[in-house]
Amino acid sequence: MKVVIAIDSLKGSLSSIEAGTAIKNGIERVYGDKADVIVRPLADGGEGTVEALAEGMNGELKRVTVKGPMGKPTESVYAVLPERKTAVIEMASAAGIVLVPDKEKNPLKASTYGVGETIKNAVKNGMRSFIIGIGGSATNDCGIGMLTALGWRFLDENGNELEGNGENLVKIKEIDDSAVIAELKECNFKIACDVNNPLCGDNGCSNVYGPQKGATEAIISYLDEGCKNFAEVTYKKYGIDNIDFPGAGAAGGLGYAFSVYLNSELKSGIDIVLEETELESYIEGADYVITGEGRIDFQTAMGKGPMGVARLGKKHGAVVIGFAGCITEDADECNAQGMDAFFPIIPRAMTLEEAVDKENSKKNMAHTAEEVFRLIKAVGK
Repeated sequence: MKVVIAIDSLKGSLSSIEAGTAIKNGIERVYGDKADVIVRPLADGGEGTVEALAEGMNGELKRVTVKGPMGKPTESVYAVLPERKTAVIEMASAAGIVLVPDKEKNPLKASTYGVGETIKNAVKNGMRSFIIGIGGSATNDCGIGMLTALGWRFLDENGNELEGNGENLVKIKEIDDSAVIAELKECNFKIACDVNNPLCGDNGCSNVYGPQKGATEAIISYLDEGCKNFAEVTYKKYGIDNIDFPGAGAAGGLGYAFSVYLNSELKSGIDIVLEETELESYIEGADYVITGEGRIDFQTAMGKGPMGVARLGKKHGAVVIGFAGCITEDADECNAQGMDAFFPIIPRAMTLEEAVDKENSKKNMAHTAEEVFRLIKAVGK
């Protein structure tokens, strides 16, 4: 019997690999070495992707001090996969909204400069392929902060260099790329982007995401004009019109910067992770595929990581089983989307603190997997 496990992290409790290993332990209590049980990492391009791919793909974590979104030093953590010369980066580690207290949120001043510093550090460490998740930003600078850190210069009407932030987008009149780091020509970028917003307009980054970043109506209008101006100047320089490109408005226009300036591919985060981990090649020939996350609910069925795994499992004729910390009443949509059955791992009433305790979670996960596979064995499958 072949079982492939690819379960997302249970945030605040178990990493993807820890959860998968606990499930493996439970299965092996039933089948011993008669089952071929494979554990692979899973993430959806958002929070936890760096740790999941580092832990599950023989990578290591790198730490670099960069400018945070409001200019204060912060530690950006990214993963390197040396055999692939690949870096895995979450932009939120350097420019995330969680790094900014509510009273300090200001999309006019916030910058993605630290994202560029992180990329530059990875390039200097020999990385040439990049997987970058761009969710959770505090910024609305169209990525000019990041690009400035990589060597681009954005100039006003008098030829003065502008700081890379949202406030200066409307002032850009010229672009100088003579000092861009040469190694970028050797790099390729896959951007985990799960929104389809254009850069500007009613559905653009400023109008849709600006308010949660501290923008008033007046600031939203100013930023939207800045985005339009930046796109126009960019078109004059490079002849690329990606203002309506799906995902251009992601992360305050960072999706636009990646698509135009770094010729990047914007894709669903789970699709990128499944490709990079080569999960399908492991699932071929599997009898059972195990997936899940902290909570299985209706949103799980809307393209989150476990459903990507479920689709691959069903493609290859496997039985797909889900495990989660909790299950909601609307989770049955996951059954319709390819998850044959799913189970909560909490065995009794307990406090949240008890439930998320790492050792309790490992024990509960292993126990649930054991009981499910005891049933499978009993019915002869």
